[in-house]
Amino acid sequence: MTQPYPVMHKKRFHIHTFDIVNVLIMLLVIVIMLYPFLNTVAVSFNDAQDTLRGGIGLWPRVFSAYSYEMVFKNRLMMTAAFNSVARTVLATVLCVFFASLVAYVLSRQELVGRKFITAYFLVTMYVSAGLIPTYFLIKSLGLLNNFLVYILPGLVSVYNVIVIKSFIQSLPESLSEAAIVDGAGHFRCYWSVILPCCKPVLATVALWCAVGAWNSWFDTFLYAPNADHMTTLQYEMMKLLSSSMQTGRDTSSVFGNNSEQANIITPVSIRAAVTIVASVPILVVYPFLQKYFVKGVMLGAVKG
Repeated sequence: MTQPYPVMHKKRFHIHTFDIVNVLIMLLVIVIMLYPFLNTVAVSFNDAQDTLRGGIGLWPRVFSAYSYEMVFKNRLMMTAAFNSVARTVLATVLCVFFASLVAYVLSRQELVGRKFITAYFLVTMYVSAGLIPTYFLIKSLGLLNNFLVYILPGLVSVYNVIVIKSFIQSLPESLSEAAIVDGAGHFRCYWSVILPCCKPVLATVALWCAVGAWNSWFDTFLYAPNADHMTTLQYEMMKLLSSSMQTGRDTSSVFGNNSEQANIITPVSIRAAVTIVASVPILVVYPFLQKYFVKGVMLGAVKG
């Protein structure tokens, strides 16, 4: 009768050992992931000339906010920041709205050819025309050096449509049926009944759209490379990275020919400052959407 107790004690010992090892591994992963970001923060707040000596860890050796002053004083950077915010907000709102609208239509059982349309949409995820035909299409539509080039090409993502559609199909059909019986049209049913129930998956898709729009720079490089009024923060970061890797180039090409500024700021310090400025908005927004993230993905995958 006394045999189960040692077995139970041994089982508890294994459970505690697993928990301890798991926590240690997770702490190691956290340290590995946080160190580059904290090091970038330290470099951005360190004196630029002192940074060239290297050896900066998690804390600035010689504190200085001059790199941030140069970033915010530069007219091009402020234009880039405004464009990045504007395109992120507009792209996120419009992408979520149109993706959810298409998803609602595809989720309706009475839609004629619903399976064919869904399959047709899925084909576009695997087959595309390519970069050169896409560029000529954008050019023929008059979207070169046009702010709409940041919004229209990615307005409806098939992947987002499928995720939202799966979530809508997991909702009780009685919700929309009751609304339609009460006299509501399909748009009213979508707007007043379905959309409020889709907050988790909409928050998840919004996060995907926002991160994608905020981090995008290649479209600026392709469709508006020489238009200063169209530049974005990520594109300016790319130019800084490219200029700092080329011999004989420094930040004076981006921040003007002022000799005092060229002597005080360096590619390393400016690159770190711009990286932090570009990262902060996403870091601020993500905690508010995190609670919906996993729930939205899991519920959206329950029913295909």
